[in-house]
Amino acid sequence: MLRVAIIGCGKIADQHVEHIVRIPDCQIVGVCDSEELMAKQLQERMNIPAHFSKVQDLLDKAKPDVVHITAPPQTHHSIGKLCLDAGCHVYMEKPFTVNHRDAEELINLVERRNLRLTVGHDAQFKHAANQMRKLVQEGYLGGPPVHVESYYCYNLSRGAYAKALLGHGNHWVRQLPGGLLQNTISHGISKIAEFLTGDTLEVIAYGYTSDLLKSIGETEIIDELRVVIHDGATTAYFTFSSQMQPSLHMLRLYGRENGLVMDESQQTVIKVRGKRYKGFLEQFLPQWGYARQYVHNGLGNIKKFAKNDFHGEYGKRFLIRAFYRSIREGGPVPIPYHEILQTSRIMEKIFSQLCVRQKTSKAELGMCAPRTASLI
Repeated sequence: MLRVAIIGCGKIADQHVEHIVRIPDCQIVGVCDSEELMAKQLQERMNIPAHFSKVQDLLDKAKPDVVHITAPPQTHHSIGKLCLDAGCHVYMEKPFTVNHRDAEELINLVERRNLRLTVGHDAQFKHAANQMRKLVQEGYLGGPPVHVESYYCYNLSRGAYAKALLGHGNHWVRQLPGGLLQNTISHGISKIAEFLTGDTLEVIAYGYTSDLLKSIGETEIIDELRVVIHDGATTAYFTFSSQMQPSLHMLRLYGRENGLVMDESQQTVIKVRGKRYKGFLEQFLPQWGYARQYVHNGLGNIKKFAKNDFHGEYGKRFLIRAFYRSIREGGPVPIPYHEILQTSRIMEKIFSQLCVRQKTSKAELGMCAPRTASLI
């Protein structure tokens, strides 16, 4: 029986609980939040044995085997360290940590203590992402990708999260070194990190505040980002936008033989043939091939839906179960640690460049360091 605890009882904690209670031989033994009322309400809603307002009390009294940390990112390093020191395996919501140094420290601690850790990049485990990964492993690209393009957009015109962020100058997301970007882009960056194989890392980042945000008096939030990445073997482009339509969640991989296009929103994977047809056949035949693939993808999605295996939280369910399996069976973790570190390294390089390029006193690197947050 795996004893599981949750630290941070906001909205996303409910999603974790709903998946955990459906896993055989698991029991949620306690929840914790510095706002005790939040912890008490989650305990009562989900019929959990105990709630706490201090992390150490949770660890000492509930004695969990696994801890899900769903608190604000500023607390991830300190809470994660407490849990690992107590001998707990850790599932950390994204973003993993606020800087690369803290990420390295946690990974090193995990390896020294022979524990397991993962991060909530659940978008990497939805149906289409799993299918794309399988095709790459089977050699469809003709080897590792030569070039990767990742798009991860977020619409700021709707949603409670966006309204809270834009409406409150002291919102916790604004306290992050990378602000809105740091709390959002790790899903898109982690998709790139999965396919980087080189030993070096060059990052060129350009970000700015959209005209829409400027029109409502918002000048601090960077909501448009373009990034070029090169690791010595593979190049990559990353795009984040709050303005472009359609609002893409997409990954493109190009190899030496063929390409793949994965659309997370539509849950489709399209094979792109590398060889050209001769003459005018190139203008006639590919369209029919793509049409057949889209029909096949659509029918496959309908079948999954009919089996109740097609829902927005599929990736999170898959990741949690894979993580628990690695704990029980001693196998590899679902997200290799070098990918977690590469994601944090890329993000830190992005934010340091954005800070330097902002021509204000706040742009100085010392002012871009994360503000401290109280420990739950």
